[in-house]
Amino acid sequence: MSQTLQRIRELVARREVRVSEHGYDELADEDIFLDEILAGVAEAAVVEDYPTYHKGPCVLVLQRDERGRPIHVLWGIAKNTSSPAVVVTAYRPGADRWSDDLMRRKP
Repeated sequence: MSQTLQRIRELVARREVRVSEHGYDELADEDIFLDEILAGVAEAAVVEDYPTYHKGPCVLVLQRDERGRPIHVLWGIAKNTSSPAVVVTAYRPGADRWSDDLMRRKP
């Protein structure tokens, strides 16, 4: 289990969440609702984990919306902070860039 994802889940449970400006733009462009992301983090699967990222730990996860459609969400926690969880970006992964299970980037 990713320590970053575990921390994100704890912060989401306490409603300590922020959405980046870029994240808001992507949510609107992709027709994704924040409530769906918050509800889906409990069942999220780690795609890529970046615990030592220079801007703070972050993790790319695969989640599902209420209709079961896939969403990739990049969650982060700013460097030298412990809160809030930040939705850096979210998008609907495409078959052109991702494996069939949406867990690996295509070469």
